[in-house]
Amino acid sequence: MAAIESLSTGTVTLTNASVPSAALGRIGDGSVQKLDITITEGRISAIRPAGSAAVDGPAFDLDKGLILPCFVDIHTHLDKGHIWARKVNPDGTWLGALVAVNEDRESLWAAADVERRMEFSLRCAYAHGTAAIRTHLDSSPPQHEISWTLFEKVRERWAGRIELQAAAIVGPDTLVDPVALDQVARQVKASGGLMGGSVAVYDRSKEAMLAVLDKAGNLGLDVDLHTDETGDPAAHALLHLAEAIVETGFSGKVMAGHCCVLTVQDERTVKATIDKTVEAGIAIVSLPMCNIYLQDRQNSGGTVRTPIRRGVTLLNEFKAAGAEVAIASDNTRDPFYAYGDLDGVEVFREGARILQFDHPQADAWDWVRAIGSAPAAHGGFAYKAVIEVGGPADLLLFRARSWTELNSRPQSDRIVLRQGKAIDRTLPDYRELDDLME
Repeated sequence: MAAIESLSTGTVTLTNASVPSAALGRIGDGSVQKLDITITEGRISAIRPAGSAAVDGPAFDLDKGLILPCFVDIHTHLDKGHIWARKVNPDGTWLGALVAVNEDRESLWAAADVERRMEFSLRCAYAHGTAAIRTHLDSSPPQHEISWTLFEKVRERWAGRIELQAAAIVGPDTLVDPVALDQVARQVKASGGLMGGSVAVYDRSKEAMLAVLDKAGNLGLDVDLHTDETGDPAAHALLHLAEAIVETGFSGKVMAGHCCVLTVQDERTVKATIDKTVEAGIAIVSLPMCNIYLQDRQNSGGTVRTPIRRGVTLLNEFKAAGAEVAIASDNTRDPFYAYGDLDGVEVFREGARILQFDHPQADAWDWVRAIGSAPAAHGGFAYKAVIEVGGPADLLLFRARSWTELNSRPQSDRIVLRQGKAIDRTLPDYRELDDLME
């Protein structure tokens, strides 16, 4: 496919391509189509069955290689990214991560530091083929004043390359503190963001959910919350969130991330939570790589126990019940997750393995929507992550021809088209951040 990298303006056709029907916007269709896709001045001008019509102008035979739309990464933490070298997680646990990040934030998260790391992360995501990102921003005062002002600048700088959204994340104590909650929410409103927070085992969980919905409703904000990121069955934040939505009639969009606790709760609780979540219209995002890294990790007295549970939520069950579902990167090289590179291919591949949405194979391709059109639609992004006539030619081209070929290798030879042009996929060198780690 090397010649494709020379694509320029005008009309060109990608012939003999394999395209999952889900990437064409067909919900619930796991089939793969053989297509010719014509691009004119950076937009898709025609989609036809392969070989069905004569091709005018330059053509590039993909030899049955897959085409996917560029990714939508709906749950990330750009402000935390790449601090591992200066602040490791001491024991690999969720609590260890929380303490480490809090210490790092309080001492080092000046605007220049956060901006450098955010830019590095966005360059990685762009090179891998991501077109839209939602990031959570640590917003406990006074950090909200630093990070949200910075985010506005970064969002404007990246317009046209990566469409950016941001959601606040604060602890449950802030959610039930009217003064602090109002302070954060007004900053979020001014910056065009979403309200959010993190709640797991908390004796005022229902109160926290009612408070954040009330504040979001008054200010016209959508909501994106971390819920039940724990293996303690006493956590019921997702259920309380769903109940609060139904009770209050909150009309904004709501997404809940993690929801790990459902894997350790009894069948009756699980059913009640999933049913109420669907009734409330909450979209669910699973973060398979981060959750499998943190959840069920127990280190005591220098002894490491092999984890028993994967930590990810019951995403297959949520999808079967009718909830909108997504998968995303989450953290990147910070105390919550020591690895990752904001690569949608990695998220999709590891999601298939960890969440086991690879069978039945006839339905597996529908999961392409989980890192594309589903979160794009829920988030209200301008970028739809659908291959359609009239849409932008923001495409990923692979030599891989099938599910198993795509998910067996990192696909480091992929070609990323943005507005029909192949971009430079060179990744930034970690050494660029060395001075921040001293």
